[in-house]
Amino acid sequence: MSRSLVAMLIAGCGVGGVLTAGAQEAIRLSISSTLDGVAQPVLLFPAPSSGPTPLLVLLHRWSAHYDSFDYAGWKQAAAARGWHLLLPEFRGPNFRPEACASPQARRDILDAVDYACTHYAVDAQRIYLGGTSGGAHMAMVMAAYAPERWAGVTAWAGISDLARWHAETQAAGRDYWKNIEKVVGGAPGTSATADAELHYRSPIHALLAASCLPPLDLNTGIHDGHTGSVPVHHTLDAFNALAPKYGAAPVPREIMDSLARELPGPEEEEQDTTYGRRIHLRRHAGPSRVTIFEGGHEDIPAAACAWLSRQRLGD
Repeated sequence: MSRSLVAMLIAGCGVGGVLTAGAQEAIRLSISSTLDGVAQPVLLFPAPSSGPTPLLVLLHRWSAHYDSFDYAGWKQAAAARGWHLLLPEFRGPNFRPEACASPQARRDILDAVDYACTHYAVDAQRIYLGGTSGGAHMAMVMAAYAPERWAGVTAWAGISDLARWHAETQAAGRDYWKNIEKVVGGAPGTSATADAELHYRSPIHALLAASCLPPLDLNTGIHDGHTGSVPVHHTLDAFNALAPKYGAAPVPREIMDSLARELPGPEEEEQDTTYGRRIHLRRHAGPSRVTIFEGGHEDIPAAACAWLSRQRLGD
């Protein structure tokens, strides 16, 4: 849906207005931040069931707004399971300090969840979080920031270290490094403030410091970083940050280097029919896992929701 159309619909129906979305209805909400009072738009696809129902919170991509990225596959997968689907804005694209895992953006996501739980029949034991690329970056941050809220978190092709990604995108001629500098106030190493912001907003440091985490499903395609913008190591580094918390072995450096060169893993690697792709690597750490599949900078919502459906708080 285009932002111009969304703007007209906001003007026409206001807070709580209903937008027609094919066979389902999308409810437009405007939720004021409990941190700074700034209202943020939210899109909610409520489940048809009147009883307590799982809620999937889907986070937009790096350069997107909550309504300007392709979430059709996630909507279909959530609808097939009868789940609520919630798309928060959390300050929009990662061009400004108030976006990109800021305190305001983190609070916006939790405020949206709180609103949904208050006004709709949500199964509080089955609140799920997911995202791809920039959405996966934020999902990993939120997994460590509010672990008690999520029954499971699924992240696809996510950026785990902003300082490293700054250097990688600059070398590759991609403009994301400019976004990062606008967010944190400069390049890595140019000021203590910029470095502190990079640390605070990078999932890798949040995961390393976390005393507890929800189950995490970390995924990326083996060709990302070649045909896409986020090298495979970002997903593997995130897994290696959490693995020791469960007494699991990290993915060895030689295997990481091989996957970074697009060289598949051993033929006996665990396969998973929900992906519909060859699995080149899968490792487990307690309730969490990492998967490198045949593909690029993309997600597989059906596989994500299949894994999420097995997660429940307290299990």
